[in-house]
Amino acid sequence: MEILRAIIEPSLETALEKVGVKGDFWKKALGPSRERDQGDLSLPCFPFAKQLGRNPADIATELSTLLSGDYDISTAGGYLNFSAKPDWLCSKVMPASEMPGTKNVLIEHTSANPNGPFHVGRARNAILGDTLVRLNRMYGNEVRAEYYVDDMGKQVGVLAWAIANLSKDQVDSLLEGKDGVNPRWNGKPDHEMVRWYQAAQLMREDKDPVIEEAIGKLVHASEHGDDSVLKQFEDAYQPVLDGMLETLSRLGIDFDTFTKESKFVVEGTVSKLMERLAGLEIHGMADNGAHFLDLGQRGLKGKTEFFYRRGDGSSLYATRDIAYHMWKWQQCDELINVLGEDHKLQAKQVSMTLQELGEKVPEVMFYAFIKLPEGKMSTRRGNVVFMDDLLEEAQAQAASVVKELRPELGMDEVTKIAEAVGVSAVRYNITKVSPDKGFTFRWEEALSFEGESAPFIMYSHTRACSIAKRVGRGPIADSKGEIPPAMHDLLRTMACFVDKLSHSVKENKPHTFALYLLELATSYNSFYRDCHVVKDGVVDEFNFAVSEKAREMLCSGMIGVGIIPLESM
Repeated sequence: MEILRAIIEPSLETALEKVGVKGDFWKKALGPSRERDQGDLSLPCFPFAKQLGRNPADIATELSTLLSGDYDISTAGGYLNFSAKPDWLCSKVMPASEMPGTKNVLIEHTSANPNGPFHVGRARNAILGDTLVRLNRMYGNEVRAEYYVDDMGKQVGVLAWAIANLSKDQVDSLLEGKDGVNPRWNGKPDHEMVRWYQAAQLMREDKDPVIEEAIGKLVHASEHGDDSVLKQFEDAYQPVLDGMLETLSRLGIDFDTFTKESKFVVEGTVSKLMERLAGLEIHGMADNGAHFLDLGQRGLKGKTEFFYRRGDGSSLYATRDIAYHMWKWQQCDELINVLGEDHKLQAKQVSMTLQELGEKVPEVMFYAFIKLPEGKMSTRRGNVVFMDDLLEEAQAQAASVVKELRPELGMDEVTKIAEAVGVSAVRYNITKVSPDKGFTFRWEEALSFEGESAPFIMYSHTRACSIAKRVGRGPIADSKGEIPPAMHDLLRTMACFVDKLSHSVKENKPHTFALYLLELATSYNSFYRDCHVVKDGVVDEFNFAVSEKAREMLCSGMIGVGIIPLESM
């Protein structure tokens, strides 16, 4: 609780000086209490024992006699515990607060190869990236969401070759025995065209030199900026990308800008970059004429040779990625990339090369992969759960629950609520898990509408909305009243809103704020139960004011993590 820390630290610094503590190392130790009933902030006094030659419990007791303010103090087991006084806490929580963000941030996320629909594993990047975008905006930062379009790589080359050389009958024959396109997605190009990609990949397993040579020529031409081949690639991938973006739109995810990888080849940026790289002290050349940087000389372990130019003079993906980063830094103050954990080595190589060039390096949020119970998801092998199918199933399950709970609703209203609940449940199921932790995808968990879920948070918000609708007006300014335990607990939770948001934004940990919303919803439910806003037709103005503040926080927090804030459900 940073608002409490701000008033404690000056007094605590004076008190510590009086008892003989030297230095300010204690500031890092002052933090949230381990148990909620201990207080809001706690200071362990064990680090002072050796310096003072005294028992930690005695130090805590003496410090407690030297401190006073808008907080209560207790000691236990060598800890000094601080609890904000309810009235002071209310005075800090209830007024509108300004968000502290001031940065111009570019967040590049998703950037999936446009060769087939999003499966759940691929969509984790998009959901986490979009949540970072939303949280940064809520924090007050100016944010640009960027999609880097891989329009010249091997995977797009395979798709383009397949479309040009395989008929539908050939594709159906090659994929015989595999699931076809779900009739629900007939006409959706990402679902239809992925079959051409999968068929071509099956053919490539036979290592036919004619096919490999044809695909290689296409990729080689694209890497040299051949306009006709780049147009062929675009004609192949753009319909697929449009289908992918349609899926993301359903999840509430969109982008401000799209940048093609080929841009940096066509404009000559990559050629100039390779000339600069050739002049670096750690530059080397292989026997086949390929150029590399020996990053081992700069401390890189393992695969130390970072190849950036082939023997035929063409660039590699990583080379173009460096040019892209240099361009991105011209657009922002802070740069964040969202990448799968399998990109750690390349990300390290790119960062080290940028440093070698005297350029800034990006922040990277790595995420672990989602697996199916039987193994890793793979678009190539067709071993996937498509996000479109998951959203349909989520909507159907939500509709079933809504119809049971609200039989009086018409189908249009049921469908609207079910879509919002289904999308929110899927997003939250992924967002609440720490990015660095992988997990196994299970339908029953993804579609759970109980416990630690989006519907639980959504229902708390609709409770607050129902109260506001019943009162039919806004709260009276500066309302005062008694603060019973349930309200005090809610105020304590509300006081941490900016703290949790700040931590999520600064540490690139969207799950921190997502889990905080569960705390806020739980605290509001207890307040709703114990602190009635309308009783016997009379409005308790103070309770109503607190309820409205909580409703505003729930609403903005839900938008921040991609939960749709319905007014009724």
